[in-house]
Amino acid sequence: MLRDYQQRAIDQLYSWFKNNETGNPCLVLPTGSGKSHIIAALVKDALTSWPETRVLMLTHQKELISQNAEKMRQHWRNAPMGIYSASLNRRVLSEPITFAGIQSVAKKSKLIGHVDLVIVDECHSINHSQSGSYRKLLSELIIINPLLRIIGLSATPYRLGHGYIHDGDDVIFDDLIQPVSIEELVSNGYLSPLRSKHTEHLLDTNGVKKQNGEFIASSLEKAVDTFDNNRIAVEETIKRASDRKSWLFFCAGVNHAQHVAELLNDYGVSAECLTGETSQGKRDQILNDFKSGTIRALTNVNVLTTGFDYPGIDCLIMLRPTLSPGLYVQMAGRGMRVAEGKGDCLVLDFAGNVAVHGPITAVQPPTRIKKGDGSSVPPTKTCEACQEIVSANCKVCPSCHFEFPVEEKIQTPLILYDDDIMGFQPIEMSITDWKWSRYISRTSGKEMLKLSYYGGISDPIVIEYLTVLHDGYAGEKAIRLLKSFMSHSNVIYDGIEDMDELATTLNNFVTMPAAIKYLREGKFFKIVERIWD
Repeated sequence: MLRDYQQRAIDQLYSWFKNNETGNPCLVLPTGSGKSHIIAALVKDALTSWPETRVLMLTHQKELISQNAEKMRQHWRNAPMGIYSASLNRRVLSEPITFAGIQSVAKKSKLIGHVDLVIVDECHSINHSQSGSYRKLLSELIIINPLLRIIGLSATPYRLGHGYIHDGDDVIFDDLIQPVSIEELVSNGYLSPLRSKHTEHLLDTNGVKKQNGEFIASSLEKAVDTFDNNRIAVEETIKRASDRKSWLFFCAGVNHAQHVAELLNDYGVSAECLTGETSQGKRDQILNDFKSGTIRALTNVNVLTTGFDYPGIDCLIMLRPTLSPGLYVQMAGRGMRVAEGKGDCLVLDFAGNVAVHGPITAVQPPTRIKKGDGSSVPPTKTCEACQEIVSANCKVCPSCHFEFPVEEKIQTPLILYDDDIMGFQPIEMSITDWKWSRYISRTSGKEMLKLSYYGGISDPIVIEYLTVLHDGYAGEKAIRLLKSFMSHSNVIYDGIEDMDELATTLNNFVTMPAAIKYLREGKFFKIVERIWD
């Protein structure tokens, strides 16, 4: 049985394909949202509705291949599927559904033959230019079947040096579909919240060399892997995480990971180190010991950022500074799985990543580097009214015509002394009154609903806009919200004929919430919770 947002993701995909005869969408799903279940349900529905369909599921990690195939079996016991992966010692390409590793099938387009649908997990790994294994294989498959459609899945749909994966020339993806947010998943108990405070010790990256927008690995490891850095970080971790059961360390290099593991053991904390050099047998043993509690701490480098899902992790220790927002979100995501007895996951950020990238609910993608002069194009921003991703210098949202406020330039502090990795800490306001009204954009003349919340004398008037007449995701999201308001008063949603009449109905027959929780974002507000009881 799919969760509501998982079914919503599939519905929005079908809606997108219905409205776009060509092109390829990317489904943006936070880490821990259950994308394997969405893939399985989508593929089952596709083959049930169109039995001749052939599907190729691609990814670059064998753990993801196994996870996706396992979920397929759970949803469809007799699914006609095969796995093609050298690392898993499986080579079956004859079934209608194939789960494959890109390294294993990159040069086998002729053997694969006609495919109707390609689904790429962790699709931000696809190069934004015509190079690399993914691009080569996909280009050859499109020659075989010019009507081939591609669906991407990613929690971080952007790349260093490029920005969003659907932005620019010669890209694979044409649009992003975002059916659910981290805030919604945490609020509904599907994800565990993270809790972070600024650590006493902060790793110094001054002088560390950079290339293509990221620290050079050798230079970074040399700067942070010192005995004093490691000792201080280990001692502070032991002091702050004494009540935590499963610690996961992200380190800057192989030697760094080994040195931290050795120190932990010296201090009486059972620890092991995992790197790309660890044999498969040893790796399986270490992970099993970690999950069983025999080992309390794991140190790793570039191994456990994706494809590793152990819900019991309740402490993340970041000893690897990164300029990559994607890597930062992937690291943080390892602690967001829900587990029995786990209230939250503590994040000890010695690397200063939260200060660099902000809360994981509002991470900005990297800017796109232009060829030639080394300059970059403006970054993007998200419209608060309809969640449309637009250029940072956009003054009016092209989707819902929301008018962006003029932002004052504020000097960003180098250190956040009370880091909030979730971007939460909302303000709660008791509601004394509310007012629904029809709102017309001054620039476009387009209609929407305006909802004003009133609290005490000292409280601000909190306003949100519902773009109920808009097409696509913005309209669907607004209608869902409108229906949720009505459901609290048993008022039936019967479509929209007249906005003024609808506003009158809402004012007279729908019960207002007792309180709301909101975040202040410049001159505007983001409602994160509405409380009726």
